[in-house]
Amino acid sequence: MTEEYDDTGSALDNELAERLANLDEELAAKRAEALRTGLNDYDLDEEDFDVLSTVTDNPDEIQYLPAVPVIAIVGRPNVGKSALVNRILGRREAVVEDTPGVTRDRVAYKGEWHERKFSLVDTGGWEPDAKGIDASVAAQAEIAIDLSDLVMFVVDSNVGPTSTDEAVVRMLRKSGKPVFLVANKVDDVRQEPESASLWSLGLGQPWPVSALHGRGVADLLDEILTVLPEISAVAKREVGGPRRVAILGRPNVGKSSLLNKVVGEERVVVNDLAGTTRDPVDEQVELGGKVWRFVDTAGIRRRVHLQQGADFYASLRTSAALEKAEVAVVLLDVTEVISEQDIRVIDLVIESGRALVLAFNKWDQIDDDRRRYLEREIEQDLAHVSWAPRVNISALTGRHMEKLVPALELALESWDTRIATGKFNAFLAELAAAHPHPVRSGKQPRILFGTQASSRPPTFVVFTTGFLDPGYRRYIQRRLREIYGFEGSPINLSMRVREKRKR
Repeated sequence: MTEEYDDTGSALDNELAERLANLDEELAAKRAEALRTGLNDYDLDEEDFDVLSTVTDNPDEIQYLPAVPVIAIVGRPNVGKSALVNRILGRREAVVEDTPGVTRDRVAYKGEWHERKFSLVDTGGWEPDAKGIDASVAAQAEIAIDLSDLVMFVVDSNVGPTSTDEAVVRMLRKSGKPVFLVANKVDDVRQEPESASLWSLGLGQPWPVSALHGRGVADLLDEILTVLPEISAVAKREVGGPRRVAILGRPNVGKSSLLNKVVGEERVVVNDLAGTTRDPVDEQVELGGKVWRFVDTAGIRRRVHLQQGADFYASLRTSAALEKAEVAVVLLDVTEVISEQDIRVIDLVIESGRALVLAFNKWDQIDDDRRRYLEREIEQDLAHVSWAPRVNISALTGRHMEKLVPALELALESWDTRIATGKFNAFLAELAAAHPHPVRSGKQPRILFGTQASSRPPTFVVFTTGFLDPGYRRYIQRRLREIYGFEGSPINLSMRVREKRKR
């Protein structure tokens, strides 16, 4: 049974907040330094020392990781793209079935090879059509290529080059991106000569691999790392300049109307047909006396033969926009029930670590009955983002648009927040004193030292002598929010369980 350690009472909250506010910061810093020194008695690894080297008491120091490079895997249905994704990841994440065109919600996966991190975009999920397969393959490949730093073009070496492959090659040449031609299903050395026919595609050397057995994949990855940039050129993180806002939401919730209202002109085509916008549009806008950069990621135009593919594009575009953005405004249509798709978009924002504002659109169109039901839906379906600022607006009429700027500023301020190491350790000590972690298997895990490893989003690392229950971790996160706010920002909390060094 999960314990929730619920000691939330306003009196207790106020007492704790007051004690932490009146903390002797110099003394707290000295205590934290003593705790840090005490870690030397424990077995620490290189990653631990990397984390500890970032410890700072400068609240204005902002650190966050650069955007990882993006590799797109493209090719006809059933050539083994998903099997190759799983082989590279070293785990079964992408759905692999004999049926071509199996759709999935997730399209981007985090991979690593020789300590180099990258994002892998699997362009599966096609809806192949005997007549329109060239069009559907090309449309998918076009978007994936556009949003990547490097492309792996997978071909079935047993089948050889097809007219569809040639259509994709023309697009690859135009893109100017580095391309690796992967000849899949070469399961042993006797099949290698068959991949020679792929030279005719004009993409240079084919790399014979077997995604199923892993043959040749390591050599291919070694070669890819020599070409892959350290930091993504597509999803690069910009520092400084106007704060970047992504407008997200399922198709037809009013994303383009919101951008048009913010910009003050008909900048984006607005149509009742869901998914009429294809490209994200960057727009610098003055709002609330500040300049912002808005990215409209409204869905992708539905093309013939691509009914299922439209969700794939929307997901891919959303992921790319989030890489560029600092804060996401997720638009929800209050005239409709909160859907799984709405929750999926919100979860993508949390997963990406971006700040979050929830904008309830078409507020001028609901009556009291719908309002009551909506409150219940918010309570049930959006409980996990109760920390996100909420604004009720009408993108079409501009009603309550002035509330958007304070919500964005609040979310970004939380996202940038850094708690000094002395304060954070004093906070942890207060929590442990009020509610010690329960004894597990005769032992009680202790918190040795904690630090905020980075901001954007606030990321905390806690060194412990044993595993902390999920309930206890939630308790720490909840108290962090109650004391320090963090409204509109996800909080990451990771543990490092370490044992005492044997003398």
